[in-house]
Amino acid sequence: MTPTEKKLHPNIWVVTATSFLTDVSSEMLVYLVPLFLSNVLGARMAFIGLIDGVAETTASLLKIYSGALSDKLGKRKWLAVTGYAISTFAKPFFYIANSWGWVLGIRFADRVGKGIRTAPRDALVAASVDKENRGYAFGLHRAGDTAGAFLGIGIAALIIWLTQSNENLLSADSFRIAVLASIIPAVLAVMVLALGATDLTEKKAGEEKSRFSFAEIDSRFKTFLFIMILFMLGNSSDSFIILRAQERGLSVLQTMFMLMTFTAIYTLLSSPLGKLSDKVGRKKLIIGGWLAYAFVYLGFALANKGWQIWMLFGLYGIYYAATEGVAKALVADLVPESQRGTAYGWFNAAIGITALPASLLAGVLWQGLGAWAGFGASAPFFFGAGLSFIASLLLWQKVK
Repeated sequence: MTPTEKKLHPNIWVVTATSFLTDVSSEMLVYLVPLFLSNVLGARMAFIGLIDGVAETTASLLKIYSGALSDKLGKRKWLAVTGYAISTFAKPFFYIANSWGWVLGIRFADRVGKGIRTAPRDALVAASVDKENRGYAFGLHRAGDTAGAFLGIGIAALIIWLTQSNENLLSADSFRIAVLASIIPAVLAVMVLALGATDLTEKKAGEEKSRFSFAEIDSRFKTFLFIMILFMLGNSSDSFIILRAQERGLSVLQTMFMLMTFTAIYTLLSSPLGKLSDKVGRKKLIIGGWLAYAFVYLGFALANKGWQIWMLFGLYGIYYAATEGVAKALVADLVPESQRGTAYGWFNAAIGITALPASLLAGVLWQGLGAWAGFGASAPFFFGAGLSFIASLLLWQKVK
């Protein structure tokens, strides 16, 4: 164990283990859901975007409340446990889903759980580490998260390989077996957090209550949040990348291997890039990640072979590793501890709420809606690349 690792509070390792197990469970399904909707249920692209967007946006309103509530109570752990438990309860219902409406309801319930847990969990991580190791701690958490994703996708790929002969389209039976397999790690994740984490912040007598407004939050955080929203308008659901890969000729099994490539790169780089942000600054890492995103999205737009999508999706992991944990560390840098639950609530809610217009717009740009035919599969990727360039420039100029 390195000297840096010795400084980390046990909460960091507990939350990392919880996220690892949760992503083993979730990633068995999350990339299969758009294929299930398209291949099994015959849903149109616009509906797939609508499902992702509505589930994320509606549930994200809870992130504001749960984050502020955790500030008021001075308690993070049990709100996070409750959120993980709700998501775990929702997953088995995928087994009986037979329409896009069912999928929407299940995705909504799962995202309600995420909405309740995310801000308190992030605030718990921030409270458990000093500023000098904040990027490293959040990067380590993301590495555990994506290592779980790698394993979960690998299990999904194994299930597909063992249970279906047609690799080009997902079968209903393969999807349902993956649903059953996902339940065990989800239950274990709830148990690990409930038994292992410790709240570090206590509500002090006479302490002023947190507020839901931006009135007392640092203006730099507000500026960063606005720029993040602009970026996210072009960051539609990764479901469209999965469908793009299938449209360019990758089989379901090849798509699973593509996802494993992505998560391997994301896992390996998250902790080192998080640690690098402690030394060179968060803003530089985020801008670098957004520029990587822009170039990868241009590649998705121009690619005409399945292997090109595979290669680009691997490089896509660089964007995630450079931004996901680092952006959360930057939030903690910009606001005091007493407001972090509220700030993380607004931060995560803004990202989730933007998912609805971003994903719906991507579906309409791709396939159209009603009498309008749309611009084709490249359109949402060109749009996302353009907004990423603009957001990078604004972040460089506006956030000091």
